[in-house]
Amino acid sequence: MEYINHYFSPLGPLTLASDGTSLIGLWFDGQQHDRSTLKGIPLEEDLPVFALTRTWLDTYFRGVVPEFLPPLALQGTPFQKAVWNILLKVPYGKTITYGSIAERLNGSPESRMSAQAVGNAVARNPISLLVPCHRVVGADGSLTGYAGGIEKKKALLTMEQGQHLLDRFDL
Repeated sequence: MEYINHYFSPLGPLTLASDGTSLIGLWFDGQQHDRSTLKGIPLEEDLPVFALTRTWLDTYFRGVVPEFLPPLALQGTPFQKAVWNILLKVPYGKTITYGSIAERLNGSPESRMSAQAVGNAVARNPISLLVPCHRVVGADGSLTGYAGGIEKKKALLTMEQGQHLLDRFDL
């Protein structure tokens, strides 16, 4: 059985999804690949994993580094999971390039195709924010693609740089 719940962030509403124990999805409502891991019609419930996720999100949107992660169950191909596991290691306030991720996976300088494959995996990240796909930038540092939209990506990175543009929101 799958479950959903909602969170109203300073950047718009989010849908949270769970398998009953772990978080399996977190999407800005209406983003590309929204609810992509859900296989059926989920039940609307408030589970302990959702409470933990809301606490993580409240902390994050206050501009504080959360010191825990709720239990995650990443659903994807082995390649996608390898990319997402690298994303989990990108520190708050830092960025990484698609090519750097490809190089880490290949163990050698990336090819154009492997950086593109990484981009496709990043785009399909089912757990936004907690698996920080917004921290991936182009080779020249440019803000490229984000399933939630470039403006959200820019706001998230700006907040992580200590410019608390989101302070005006009461969480």
